[in-house]
Amino acid sequence: MESRSLPVPDGLAGDRVDAGLAKLLGFSRTFAAEVAEAGGVRIDGSVVHKSDRLSAGAWLEVEWQSREPVSVIATPVDNLRIVYEDDDVVVVDKPVGVAAHPSVGWEGPTVLGALAASGISTATSGAAERAGIVHRLDAGTSGLMVVARSERAYTDLKRQFHDREVLKIYHAVVQGHPDPLAGTIDAPIGRHPGSSWKFAVTAEGKPSVTHYETLEAFPAASLLEIHLETGRTHQIRVHMAAQRHPCVGDAMYGADPTLSARLGLTRQWLHAMKLGFSHPYTGDWVEFESRYPDDLQHALDVLRAA
Repeated sequence: MESRSLPVPDGLAGDRVDAGLAKLLGFSRTFAAEVAEAGGVRIDGSVVHKSDRLSAGAWLEVEWQSREPVSVIATPVDNLRIVYEDDDVVVVDKPVGVAAHPSVGWEGPTVLGALAASGISTATSGAAERAGIVHRLDAGTSGLMVVARSERAYTDLKRQFHDREVLKIYHAVVQGHPDPLAGTIDAPIGRHPGSSWKFAVTAEGKPSVTHYETLEAFPAASLLEIHLETGRTHQIRVHMAAQRHPCVGDAMYGADPTLSARLGLTRQWLHAMKLGFSHPYTGDWVEFESRYPDDLQHALDVLRAA
């Protein structure tokens, strides 16, 4: 069992307990929430919950059970495609079922493990199990990712993502027909109040902006092109579900299982189609494009045939 006792810094005043612990102690947000829900967090001697708020100067006591550290295991992923590679960056086309990096509770393949198996080194910045990772895709989402290979690339790409200078375009098939057919969803996203694994539009969430345009409409669904201005976890899935147009196949956020089965989908129809950024060494703008994987293309063919 490990423990820490310290005053709450002024900069964390008003933060949720789980968010504050993540910043203060380097926990993942999920692990911080688990520690709080297990009764491991006290403020001025009283047990608090993950959604309670921190007060500057209050005495914080945290007690938690250490977990075995996770590490990158070199594991080949046959259908992970290297789109581009140089001394500074590597761009991959990630298949479904592959996480960006190792994490507690994930036992499947990872992008970092696949790169290690291919002999491709990454930057050492960041936690060891996330070295070189500057952004992520859900394991259930396929498409383009860039990983930093050099330290200068890691620093510059992190800044570009933070400053919203990166082009991120996704294609998604959602249930129904958004009204209007093109528009912007500007709604804050935070942890779901009833689930530690889901996210939701909440007043206390982080600013989140999604731009969408309908490319093709079918009787029961629509193919959208989506431009992300921000990059929150599950952002597209949460924003579309909040509009009552969840991604087809997305059981977590309310997709119709009957339609999912008819289309042969076992995951959300969501694909990172295009990725563009300023190359961290040359400064030149570079842009990459993907294609639909077989399961998403099949679902689209069935919709078009109908």
